[in-house]
Amino acid sequence: MIPVGYMAKRVSIRPDWLKSERIVDVYSVSGCISNVFADYIKYWKHNGFWFFDSPAIIRELAKENSIDLNGTRLFYYEAYPEEFDAEKNAWMRFEPEASLETQVEVPFQKVLEGYDVVTFSTGTTAECSPLSCNNLATEIETNSHCLLTSLEQARQLLNTGKFKNSEPGPYRIFAVYSVEWDR
Repeated sequence: MIPVGYMAKRVSIRPDWLKSERIVDVYSVSGCISNVFADYIKYWKHNGFWFFDSPAIIRELAKENSIDLNGTRLFYYEAYPEEFDAEKNAWMRFEPEASLETQVEVPFQKVLEGYDVVTFSTGTTAECSPLSCNNLATEIETNSHCLLTSLEQARQLLNTGKFKNSEPGPYRIFAVYSVEWDR
């Protein structure tokens, strides 16, 4: 797994249309259900993975632009170093955008919440998390945060076509960690 960065999100409880009683809330990497803290791309403070290298950068961006971080949760992400192309049925390496500096600070303390499979058809930002966005969590067992329990489970589900035709790929696997905001 490679460090890809941080994101502040407003975690949503399970929407009624997501018919899986075991899901309490949605910790997906995508911002489709649990929104990211702001339309951050226009500020160009993100790294080459389109996340943030540190929580301090998020706080600075929020302060400079009067963005309220109250009620957000901080997440740290690591990614499997290859993405899955369902059309070619192949795994391929991916790299951060070279024109954007990427120096992710690994947190001292982090809590692994689970694994998400995320689409990247444009190759830049996280698009959809089919477990939540496409309701695949009603067919695939997840934890209470709508995440998979292991990297092996995520790889197996991709290799056997469980995500095919849910959203355009390629698909990347993320380890989702909760991190405390520094006081």
